[in-house]
Amino acid sequence: MKKLAIDGGERAVPEGALKPWPPIDERDKQAVLRVFENQVLCGGGAPETVALQKEWAQYVGRKHCLATSSGTAALHMALAAAQIGLGDEVIVPAYTFLASASCVLHANAVPIFVDIDERTYNIDATKIEQKITDKTKAIIPVHLHGLPADMDEIMAIARQHNLIVIEDACQAHGAEYKGKKVGSIGDLGAFSQNSSKGLCGGEGGFFVTDNDAYMMRGDMLRMFGDEIDDETKLRVYNASILGYMYRTQELPAAFTRSQLQRLDENNAIRQKNCALLTEILEEYAWVTTPYVPADRTHVYWMYIARFDPKKAGVDLSPREFRIALEKALHMEGVAVGQWQILPVPAQDLFQTKIGHGKGFPWKNNPLYDREVVYRAEDYPVASALVENYTAIIGTNPPNGTELLEMYAEAFHKVFNDLGTVVKHKDDSIVAHFSGRVFMAA
Repeated sequence: MKKLAIDGGERAVPEGALKPWPPIDERDKQAVLRVFENQVLCGGGAPETVALQKEWAQYVGRKHCLATSSGTAALHMALAAAQIGLGDEVIVPAYTFLASASCVLHANAVPIFVDIDERTYNIDATKIEQKITDKTKAIIPVHLHGLPADMDEIMAIARQHNLIVIEDACQAHGAEYKGKKVGSIGDLGAFSQNSSKGLCGGEGGFFVTDNDAYMMRGDMLRMFGDEIDDETKLRVYNASILGYMYRTQELPAAFTRSQLQRLDENNAIRQKNCALLTEILEEYAWVTTPYVPADRTHVYWMYIARFDPKKAGVDLSPREFRIALEKALHMEGVAVGQWQILPVPAQDLFQTKIGHGKGFPWKNNPLYDREVVYRAEDYPVASALVENYTAIIGTNPPNGTELLEMYAEAFHKVFNDLGTVVKHKDDSIVAHFSGRVFMAA
């Protein structure tokens, strides 16, 4: 048995083996240079932005697309376009990125959380109806980590209760549910082109819908509430609704267009890498790998694994065991760590309920007089997940079999020597480590 790196042995993954995302080539550079040659950097009719909107609408299968400054902006635009606001409630999953819920606050509505499914980690559709009230106006299902949520069940509930469905597809570019691209199933959809996402633009987002009224309102919201002249594509400079500055720019639009040409190829590489990673990890009965129902595809924006100390025969809490493994794997050169460390309702924003100030929209709200209490224990599945999962970084291209074979050696070293792992569980190997993120050394 090889000596663990945390115990003074040689690391399994050499420094520099992990390649960064996204892979950038000459096509990307030429796309960005094209913007400088055109000398148009932004604007409602800017050519790269207009072309990107058409290409993404066609790719997803939507009638309308607006390129935005971020996925968060696209989510807020979707709520506002559907006229969800003061006095309304919106159902969101208890485990997701903050913006899936904070966008509701930006719309002056109140987020109502639903626990997640134990296998997919998406919103548990069987628990949605019990949270619906006369104030509920929308559901935001998140396609978490790149895996589509249970959209048939969610859409059926929404139609029965006359609710809007806004797909948060910020992590799931190209994922499919029963043959349909995510973002094309609900009433509206939102995507992110953040630098880590499967379709990268550095920063950016997409707002998509088939509804003409939502499109028109979304376009106005994106630019200060101002109308755009249909013929000239210029602003009228007469704001008729409250709007924001959520427009994208030509440089990220051009870069996103170039990356879009390889989206399916990159997704296929990521899926192949993740299948190999699952094969490696499933040798250990105490490791849980991602579950993918047969009727959908997973594009693996994030690959997570969970560790069960009882099944491993280790006398540690799930959190202690997970952190001990993260430390040992980190020292072997494997990039691991947590993304979200709390269920969203357990975050300070929802515990203090300061909101926009003075407790709004929960308090001082003439259209909302209910007492909403957010307790982490009310979301046991989400609470258990954050104790024992870690994200494994390195499944994105240009990484491939070579890196994963090194990872396999690291996993086998660490997982077959749990006694040494436990011995070093209290080692301080990274200053101020809180159990959140370990990247490769």
